[in-house]
Amino acid sequence: MEKGKTYMARPTDIDRKWYVIDAKDKVLGRLAAEIATILRGKHKPQFTPHMDTGDFVIVVNAEEIKLTGRKREQKTYYWHTGYPGGLRSRTVEQMLEKKPEEVLRRAVWGMMPKNKLARQQMKKLRIYVGPEHPHMAQMPQPLEVPEATR
Repeated sequence: MEKGKTYMARPTDIDRKWYVIDAKDKVLGRLAAEIATILRGKHKPQFTPHMDTGDFVIVVNAEEIKLTGRKREQKTYYWHTGYPGGLRSRTVEQMLEKKPEEVLRRAVWGMMPKNKLARQQMKKLRIYVGPEHPHMAQMPQPLEVPEATR
């Protein structure tokens, strides 16, 4: 490679891997940041911002995710139905009872850039409530997310 030339990945250079992450007792934000990094491909030397160089991520045990402080009772998710007076809200505790995978999906989405490429990269994220997943044919490698050091 010539000196001063910027490397740009080509579609033929992209080698996608599958990773499986166990979310049991992992802190939500730290796990979401790690997943967003892998989905975007920032952990690879051939990362190119305008291309999808990321890998697939399978998350199991999404219902056993850990939240710090009193977020379980105090953090609230809001959305609007589109109808007048249609503002709805739900606490994290209610979300974990009804749709535990949605809590992690929203956390990862918040850490992705807001563009078309991020929407494409989010499609490589698979979240499952229990310890089982249907992606054994892809031979996913277990990925250990480092614990927080304080």
